[in-house]
Amino acid sequence: MNRFHLWICRSVLWKAALRYRLLPRLLNNVNLGSDLIEVGPGPGLTTDILRKRFSRVTALEVDPVLAQKLKQRLRTTKVRVVQGDATAMPFKDNTFSGAVALTMLHHVPSSALQDRLLTEVYRVLQPGGTFAGTDNISNWLLTLIHLNDTLVAIDPATFSQRLQAAGFVGVKVTRTGRRFYFVATRPY
Repeated sequence: MNRFHLWICRSVLWKAALRYRLLPRLLNNVNLGSDLIEVGPGPGLTTDILRKRFSRVTALEVDPVLAQKLKQRLRTTKVRVVQGDATAMPFKDNTFSGAVALTMLHHVPSSALQDRLLTEVYRVLQPGGTFAGTDNISNWLLTLIHLNDTLVAIDPATFSQRLQAAGFVGVKVTRTGRRFYFVATRPY
């Protein structure tokens, strides 16, 4: 993540957007259970919100520096921070009741690795578990923010099929402006 992008992801404006717009829209009427995995929390603004809503939160972050900073900052909370790759998660099958990926899928460096991440989320979810998330749709501002950074934008028109290919059912993908939201379930 480049410095400008990291600055945005730590900003008060982004925190307000998450707290009052993105997460309420995503989590409204979605049952993620009590044992949640957050894939790719970055600096952890989303984690701060999620830990107040769920009994147990595990934050899986690939960047060792961000993971260590998040672990240190949240050391007195019930959040478990794990440094690891979401395309090869260090968890047993059927571990979590719910999973979220919040504006992070476009950071995964290829479509094939994104699909591997979807398969891994499916694997670590319990039967009946829900996977929910949001991400940006490709546009000039997204491209500008990601200069010298990883950007593999997701096409919301084909994302439903990609989730289904990973095994998910009940897939809903909703586009709103420069963003899309998704919810999918691992079948029983």
